[in-house]
Amino acid sequence: MDNWTKFSKSPIGRNILQELYLDIMNFLIRHLEENGLRLIVLREESTATEIAILPDHGASLHAFTVRAPKAGGSAGRFNVIDNYHDRDQLEKIVDRSYKSSKLSPWPCRIPDGKYVFEGKTYQFKRLFPDGTAIHGLLYNKPFTVLEETTDGASASLAMEYRYNREDEGYPFDYACGVRYILHPDSMLEVVTTVTNLDNKVIPIADGWHPYFQLGGKADDWQMQFYASAMVEFDAKLIPTGKLLQYDVFDTPKRMGDTFLDNCFVLKQQLVSAACELFNPDNGLRVSFYPDDSYPYLQVYTPDSRQSIAVENLSGAPDCFNNKMGLTLLESGRSQIFTTRYKVSVE
Repeated sequence: MDNWTKFSKSPIGRNILQELYLDIMNFLIRHLEENGLRLIVLREESTATEIAILPDHGASLHAFTVRAPKAGGSAGRFNVIDNYHDRDQLEKIVDRSYKSSKLSPWPCRIPDGKYVFEGKTYQFKRLFPDGTAIHGLLYNKPFTVLEETTDGASASLAMEYRYNREDEGYPFDYACGVRYILHPDSMLEVVTTVTNLDNKVIPIADGWHPYFQLGGKADDWQMQFYASAMVEFDAKLIPTGKLLQYDVFDTPKRMGDTFLDNCFVLKQQLVSAACELFNPDNGLRVSFYPDDSYPYLQVYTPDSRQSIAVENLSGAPDCFNNKMGLTLLESGRSQIFTTRYKVSVE
């Protein structure tokens, strides 16, 4: 019997090998189909946290499920993402609700779907019912899976969509790469890499549009976010160019009947979460940690009051015209946008 065999069969050796196995296998990736939707699931075994992603539908986030016995979920688990029940529902309403959609190459609204870039006027083909072009062009695109990796510290999924001048309003070539990384203790990092594949400078901005549910009505939740100002909107939710003082949620406050469909400028150099949602009834908390690439926060409270959209944005609404946060990306260069979400239960 060689030394390795002796070690592996000894009590100490078995314990060490078991610990190594559990460490390596703590993060897993699996593929499944559910209600007509193809899902890729990142899982942390020790906490039973699962992240479900829809690569065929804009690389959108379908689920962020954690153990939450008091939240009333199935088998003591709760999904904090307000998602689509099945593929039919997604295809019927995704272009109205944009739940968890990637907002690229621009977020929010562009009035009349028109903008001027380098002296030329561009017009998007598809308009929202209110007459604006809204939330970009990739929300329903099939992303190609590039890489799946797991180790003892994380599970990661990388995807990419290559846009090739598919709308006359954006006649540029670029690639949008999205990487989801599930870290220990129910921390999700989302990294977007935009690369200019064109032979000239292109305008670009980035954002996310997830709706978060914490159980019950949003009226009973607490919200806090650190805003240095609120972007003033006109009646069509287009920035006027003015910034207004806003400190309503500087400290945790019950939502009540507050309605928001507003964009805020985040305070810089924060040492804590930029935004938090908390349900005191069941202890569920979602904390948001965008980096400096996302200086704007859009908050929307839908009429159902069962979820809240909290949107990290690199540029303000209509940034293609007003230039607030607009990135001018040179040919062959890339821009990275990163945010993190942490779900905890008290």
